[in-house]
Amino acid sequence: MHDAPMMKKPSNKLTFLKVRNDILICLFLVIATLAGYWQVNDYAFVKYDDTVYVSENNHVLPGLTVRGLAWSFSFHPKDRTYWHPLTWLSHMLDCQLFGLRPGMHHLMNLLFHMASSLLLFLVFKRMTGSLWKSAFVAGLFALHPLSVESVAWIAERKNVLSTFFWMLTMLLYTSYVKKPGYGRYLLVVLVFALGLLAKPMLVTLPFVFLLLDYWPLKRQESQALYLVLEKLPFLALSMVCIYFSSLSLQRAGILIPTEAIPMDLRLANALVSYVAYIGKIIWPFNLAFFYPYPTTMLPAWQIVGSGLFVVCVSILAVLAFGKRPYIAIGWLWYIGSLLPVSGIMQGGLWPAMADRWGYVPFIGLLLIIGWGIPDIVSRWRHKELGLATLTAVFFLILMSCTWLQVGYWSNNTTLCEHALDVTSGNYVAHNNLGLSLEEQGRIAAASSQYSEALRTKPDSVLAHVNLGNLMWKQGKAEEAINHYSEALRVRPNYDKALNNLGVIFARQGKFREAIALFRKALRVRPNSTAARDNLKKALAGQRKGNRQLQ
Repeated sequence: MHDAPMMKKPSNKLTFLKVRNDILICLFLVIATLAGYWQVNDYAFVKYDDTVYVSENNHVLPGLTVRGLAWSFSFHPKDRTYWHPLTWLSHMLDCQLFGLRPGMHHLMNLLFHMASSLLLFLVFKRMTGSLWKSAFVAGLFALHPLSVESVAWIAERKNVLSTFFWMLTMLLYTSYVKKPGYGRYLLVVLVFALGLLAKPMLVTLPFVFLLLDYWPLKRQESQALYLVLEKLPFLALSMVCIYFSSLSLQRAGILIPTEAIPMDLRLANALVSYVAYIGKIIWPFNLAFFYPYPTTMLPAWQIVGSGLFVVCVSILAVLAFGKRPYIAIGWLWYIGSLLPVSGIMQGGLWPAMADRWGYVPFIGLLLIIGWGIPDIVSRWRHKELGLATLTAVFFLILMSCTWLQVGYWSNNTTLCEHALDVTSGNYVAHNNLGLSLEEQGRIAAASSQYSEALRTKPDSVLAHVNLGNLMWKQGKAEEAINHYSEALRVRPNYDKALNNLGVIFARQGKFREAIALFRKALRVRPNSTAARDNLKKALAGQRKGNRQLQ
């Protein structure tokens, strides 16, 4: 009669230790991530898309409104962005709560990043039962410098928000697999749909589910057909999201045709980038917010070398599949989830590669590292002490590198100057640095930066418009007209160039030409207050012969 209580004590103690370890690891992840990123609390908005998403967006600034809600879900052009309504609502909520205090917007990004790191730990710990390997992978994700761009850039709320839903969907999927039920399944589908509304990056998650079914969930004993059919609702939602995103890009007129960037160059750049990202995982230095796309075909040795590397790693992953399935699963996770941003379809200011695009795909490589290192050192004499020491030193180095990388995001000037230091031909960095210099009243320096951007990329629409604005402020109307006209030659439906050129024509008394430009700008962007007001004034000026236009 006294044996029963004695049998329970070890079980209760074991449960307590497990919970305690989980809590301690979660605390470490939170504290270490805060230590690496806390300085963002003092950071400003940057010129690269923060203006589009928050600081100069008249739909976002008022906060959560009925009009803003309708705009978020509409397909009206949204200035170089695609359809992701939940992200817009997230920015609106920030403005509702914090106004234009950039530090609070930054901290919300950090909060989502920390939540995703915790969920990543809990997901793989539950799927595999491996506490320390799961913790190591989550720590790498939380503290690696390649995550900095997604966290420290306010405009990348879509990335951290959608990744939060990605992790939450995986956690719910694991619960469903452990204990199947219609309610649990529908909850997984619902959260997956919310993630798609934040960013289309989740379209590859059904593919990742199939990978996880094999390892570590080990569902291969089930019928393969059932596992595929189970993913059809997720696949259907993904197809709908892809259609909506493509439609929004088409309506915005920012899809890049293959005439501008040939398909062979896109494929070559994608192949080389797959290997370059791996290099950044190993050596995360010289990171920039924008990597210029190649203007000519890449060297043959890079293409062939990258192709051979990918093929060799794939063969090794297949050969190791039986004993070390995590290699193949991690590798396929990386290859498959990076495919949507590989550059086969391009829109807007498309870079050669981007650190933010690897935010989720890198997890596949982290799985290989997290499970591979213990296998490599399994025969060490003092492997536990050695691994603990190496891990502690490694995380300290990562935190230091992340802290330094976060520092470059403090303001637009430091961000652009760093990008110019570590890249060449970076017309976007030159253009954005020009904006900062112009705000500081350093007109000659700003003009020099815009001109350098055009020297590097003569068809840069934004540089032409910004230099046109500068020329107009200096009273150089004809030079301004030339730059606006050149911008419209490259991008005929760019509403800002249409509006600004219309203002000059109206001031010159060319009301007919100005009215045509304002009307075209409104066709492109029906909600443009500036174009609508200028059109009214131009019509009034045409009637009254008044050439003054504000």
